[in-house]
Amino acid sequence: MIEIKDIHKTYIMGNVAVKALDGVSLTIAGGEFVAIMGPSGSGKSTLMHILGLLDRPDSGKYYLQGKEVTTLTDKELAVVRNGLIGFVFQQFHLLPRMSALENAELPLIYAGKRHMRERARQELVEVGLGERIMHSPNELSGGQQQRVAIARSLVNDPVIIFADEPTGNLDSKSKAEIMAILKTLNAKGKTVVVVTHEQEVSQHARRVILMRDGKIISDERVSQSAKSPVGAAASQRGVELVLAEHRKALGKMQFLDYVHQALTAMVSHKMRSVLSILGILIGVAAVIAMLALGNGAKASIEQQLASLGSNLLMIHPGHSRSGGVSLESTTRLTLEDVNVVRRLSNVKRAYGSVQSRVQLVYASNNWNTQVEGVGVEYPDMRAAKPALGRFFTEQEMKSREKVALLGTTVVTNLFGENNPVGETIKINQINFKVIGILPTKGAGGFRDQDDTVIIPLNTAMYRVLGKDYVDNIYVEAVSTDRIDAAQEEVTQALIRQHRLSKDQEDLFDIRNMSDIKSTMESTMQTLALLLGSIAAISLLVGGIGIMNIMLVSVTERTREIGLRKAIGADNKDIMVQFLIESVLMSFIGGITGIILGIGASVAMKVFAGWAVQVSAFSVVLSTVFSLIVGVVFGLWPAQKAAQLNPIEALRYE
Repeated sequence: MIEIKDIHKTYIMGNVAVKALDGVSLTIAGGEFVAIMGPSGSGKSTLMHILGLLDRPDSGKYYLQGKEVTTLTDKELAVVRNGLIGFVFQQFHLLPRMSALENAELPLIYAGKRHMRERARQELVEVGLGERIMHSPNELSGGQQQRVAIARSLVNDPVIIFADEPTGNLDSKSKAEIMAILKTLNAKGKTVVVVTHEQEVSQHARRVILMRDGKIISDERVSQSAKSPVGAAASQRGVELVLAEHRKALGKMQFLDYVHQALTAMVSHKMRSVLSILGILIGVAAVIAMLALGNGAKASIEQQLASLGSNLLMIHPGHSRSGGVSLESTTRLTLEDVNVVRRLSNVKRAYGSVQSRVQLVYASNNWNTQVEGVGVEYPDMRAAKPALGRFFTEQEMKSREKVALLGTTVVTNLFGENNPVGETIKINQINFKVIGILPTKGAGGFRDQDDTVIIPLNTAMYRVLGKDYVDNIYVEAVSTDRIDAAQEEVTQALIRQHRLSKDQEDLFDIRNMSDIKSTMESTMQTLALLLGSIAAISLLVGGIGIMNIMLVSVTERTREIGLRKAIGADNKDIMVQFLIESVLMSFIGGITGIILGIGASVAMKVFAGWAVQVSAFSVVLSTVFSLIVGVVFGLWPAQKAAQLNPIEALRYE
């Protein structure tokens, strides 16, 4: 069954080299019950760890069922440990937050045999724990915990049982019960190797090996019946067969098994998991809320710009300057200028405009606001078709009719909830009939765009304000791609109309709404990016928090990792489990953060009145980014856990 030749093992402790094994050679036949004894530091535990494939020798040969195992990879050693070897430890090494049944079935999971869970139940019944299979370790006595460990070692039907001081932490009654179980297993054909320093334990063995200073000093056979027929049959299940079965199965654990183990670990350490999730939750919520705020502000600006019209040019009269100081307007824009501009090939339509502050009166209410005289092209060019009522006609403008359209702010302050259409108001003591209500446009810059009154241009110029010129001319280009051509054409036409010299060409100003819109959109995109970046930093900090907590988790669970490796988990199993834990915490934090972020966005809109707009992009981005954070920041702790040496992990204090 086992043959080792000239095995050496040296540990470096500081600057001192300690020879744990010094040229040990040993043969153990199938079906034997062997006790390895010796004082502390004699090398007996090191020998068992090498025999159990938990550690590698520095030199020498090790043959298990005729197969040299010193050349196997770590993954292959894990497969052999899982399929052929069962371990019983002095410290039991039960996972504290799992039931006896869950502890016993762990080797089945790493063998990909979760469907054989009933076998774990049967083994617990066999060792006398049929009534306590759902109890956790802290609800069991020391002897009962060791029975769970024995059941765990048997679920994969191993051919060898290694027991390291199996009775060291038990009372005399429990010792007798555990040794009786081991003797029964040996009688059924299992090869049993017990490491002990207790003489009464060694008396149960058929063969006693005594060690001192890393060497075997005696090897005594107490009984000649070292091998049983059952043991000989059991030995036919060998290393090559186990490795072949593993390769045929293309791996052991299923993805759902990894997820189950990860969820169990998360639930077992609730506070640690909640703190990890909290960091990602805050980060994701901040990303969504900040992007929603940025998108809302951008949409609000775009809506306000759209209310000014598309393909729009605004012509303002110029001003003379003296010493860099702007003086009075020197270029007057007239109705003739409006007519000249209208006839240009790149211009679709145009109108003149005059503005002034006026006092409105209706019944006992009065309101100070801005009145604007415009042409009939206004509603189409400025996206201002009346929400209620109608706009004035060309005939009404030519005949200087006293009709008006009110903004919603004016309506609220003069009429409250009443319909103003058809009512008469006074504008600077002149009666005007209300014929319509303008659409709501909201605040624009420092001015409320709904706090205005629109009247016909001729009426404003000659009946209300007494002007023979217009303050501004608004021009709509034929199309977006011809707006620059329209601007140049308008410029040349006004220069000719006013007979301006080269030095006087700046006496009127033409502003391109496309340029203003582009500048504003660029500014809002930068703002949204800035807000998103600030929020992403918080998400990054959450990821670093996950990494820190996972690193702490690796340290806290070092013994657990050692146990999992001892019962058959390989590096990939450990790494995937820890990585899934990290990703699951990030995913849960991400989903919760999405809900919180959307809730915060709604709250900002409802209670603060801010413009917010949650986009599907920000939700997808936050979810994907949280998963990436889980993978990236969970990778290092997962790798660190996977690289732990099983025996060093089991010894970790």
